[in-house]
Amino acid sequence: MMAEQNMQEFIEVLSSKAAVPGGGGACAYVAAAGMALGAMVANLTTGKKKYAQYQEEIEELLSKAEQLSKELMTYMDKDAESFEPLSKAYGLPKDTKEQQEYKETVMEKALKEASLTPVALMEKILDALKILERLSVVGSRLAISDVGAGVQLCKAALNGASLNVFINTKLMKDTETAEELNTRTDALLIEGNELADRIYEEVVDAIR
Repeated sequence: MMAEQNMQEFIEVLSSKAAVPGGGGACAYVAAAGMALGAMVANLTTGKKKYAQYQEEIEELLSKAEQLSKELMTYMDKDAESFEPLSKAYGLPKDTKEQQEYKETVMEKALKEASLTPVALMEKILDALKILERLSVVGSRLAISDVGAGVQLCKAALNGASLNVFINTKLMKDTETAEELNTRTDALLIEGNELADRIYEEVVDAIR
């Protein structure tokens, strides 16, 4: 499992000719790091008298952040698993009409599956941004810069994951399904980027 590799191993495989991991796996890794920063802020806040009024909420945010960071890590492997059928489909023969039709059918299914995974990843990243949003309010002021850093990591991962949707939907023959996936992706991009930018600006205002 990629999530069990150390950073050096992951980077070495990422930079190689291997089909996976690629952009999707890297985005999942970055998003998990962004959410981990949120967990760190919650850990630094819990138990502090200054934030006693938020103690119960902080504990809940910490639990959610730790769980979500783990879930985001799983998408490193989920991305690879969803890309494998597509990678094989590209190599199918297309010398005869029957082979062409079979390849098209397999490709269509593989393209859809390879699109669904980054969409699901984007939904998880949006959840992470919402946790970071609340931590920007109730988290320790001494660690608010880490909230901003986490937001920027999640934003980058969100935008990167969207590219894995669009590169696949563009090749789909089923334009209706492709449009549905694109519409969902666009909505996540808009909501996620607007939220990330707002949180980041508030963090900058608070520390400068």
